[in-house]
Amino acid sequence: MKFTHFLAAAFLLSAINGTAQQLSSSKPSVAVNTKPAARPKLIVGMVVDQMRWDYLYRFAGRYGAGGFKRLLREGFSCENTLINYTPTITACGHTCVYTGSVPAIHGIIGNTWYSPELGRTVYCAEDTTVTTVGSSSAAGKMSPRNMLVTTIGDELKLSNNFQSKVIGVAIKDRGAILPAGHSANAAFWYDAGTGNWVSSTYYMNELPAWALQFNRQQFPQQYLSKPWTTLYPTSTYTLSTADEKAYEGKYKNAVNTSFPHPLSEIANTAVSASPYGNTMTLEFAKKAMEAYGLGKGPVTDLLAISLSSPDYVGHQFGPNSVEAEDTYLRLDQDLAAFFSYLDAKVGKGQYLFFITADHGVAHVPGFMAENKLPGGTWDDKAAVASLNEQVAARFGVKEAVKATDNYQFWLNHDAIAQAGKSEADIRQFMIRELLKSPAISKAFSTDNLMWTVLPEPMRTMLSNGFNTKRSGDIQVVLTPGYIDGGNVGTTHGLWYPYDAHIPLVWMGWNVRPGKTNRTIGMTDITPTLAALLHIQMPSGSVGQVIQEITH
Repeated sequence: MKFTHFLAAAFLLSAINGTAQQLSSSKPSVAVNTKPAARPKLIVGMVVDQMRWDYLYRFAGRYGAGGFKRLLREGFSCENTLINYTPTITACGHTCVYTGSVPAIHGIIGNTWYSPELGRTVYCAEDTTVTTVGSSSAAGKMSPRNMLVTTIGDELKLSNNFQSKVIGVAIKDRGAILPAGHSANAAFWYDAGTGNWVSSTYYMNELPAWALQFNRQQFPQQYLSKPWTTLYPTSTYTLSTADEKAYEGKYKNAVNTSFPHPLSEIANTAVSASPYGNTMTLEFAKKAMEAYGLGKGPVTDLLAISLSSPDYVGHQFGPNSVEAEDTYLRLDQDLAAFFSYLDAKVGKGQYLFFITADHGVAHVPGFMAENKLPGGTWDDKAAVASLNEQVAARFGVKEAVKATDNYQFWLNHDAIAQAGKSEADIRQFMIRELLKSPAISKAFSTDNLMWTVLPEPMRTMLSNGFNTKRSGDIQVVLTPGYIDGGNVGTTHGLWYPYDAHIPLVWMGWNVRPGKTNRTIGMTDITPTLAALLHIQMPSGSVGQVIQEITH
């Protein structure tokens, strides 16, 4: 090496070393944030069972300033939130909200489904390995073990080595258990047979003293010691149909469907199917908050509340009834009181609240016919009987259909094979027969789902709802306006907007007031919570973060 080259190399090395020393001794140009991520003290998730999106606005003329109007004034409303799977059923909805997943992945394909392995119908939260805590009935033989993925509550607890507390509260067991998740501190639900709030040995060995004290106060009897009457004169409920309708359901021993509803004789069960069930649930939730110190610790806690009563009222009377309207007017007052409670106990702006629904609901077919609107009824059990009779006559196979649930049919594969018949031929025969009914717009073999001509979003919703190990062999889609039921009351479960369009409003910590009409999926709720909390999203999550809601 020439001397001049040596000097140049030495000079370059010295310069590099000097620069490195200067960089190491100087302060970094960008400050490193060593503070923990900001988080709310408490998350309160509220699912209003069967709340159609339009209820946010339909009865707004009589809502007070502190309930739904406060939500829309101070919160951020995702106006076009849609369920992105079918069936639109309670257990699926509660699971989706808190997992960000769909039945194809999380496994909760309905409130119930047929299990070929067990040869019987399975309930979504059943668990024969646990027992009831709080009563001697079987109401507590429940747990989240049938749910195959984690929830946002599970991930919250995982994020801080299980320091967060997670509680689920609902009249319906599935409305408390599935949202709370696998690692919840507790879930509580209502045992209508005894009038007590209960839990299971999955969570605890005995009911806490505060819950026992709550049960001793006999709230069902207190609420229904007087008849359910309307908040305002019944004649002023001009947004609802007439009070007495033949297509509305009657309470036990009732002679009509009109107000007032004397329910004291059946208080334990009737409280669930009245607006007082919401009041009772929120009172129990407050006691749980205080007992577990939710929102008082160094980490974020989660309270998952489901208000089951609107679903019972809606099924019995329909969404256009005076009973439904009065239920939401009373719920508006309950919400105002609950928000004031949260402000006082946790601090305004210190908690993150969201409200949504597990599904909507169809209008009562009788109401539709009365107003010359399309719709009708379909009986899935009668369809099974008819198919079995026709297949036996044509193919010589008895009981070819084992069960029906969630708009699906499970075939008796063993019987078909033993008879030496072609299952493909039998499936196609059944599909042709099903399509003869005006109540059915689509029918197909589920193994041909991706090859069947289906419009969007129907195809995606059906695919998201199909679980390979749990779903049936033949799928039907009812014609718009039709329900699987009789001439009294109504139900839900289909992909149509009346069942799938749900409210979603956020309020409180880090939420800016506003709204968006962008299409958002029910699966987007949990990824948004995960992003706000700076934690991992649940194991089966498929949703997207709703970025607009934050400051």
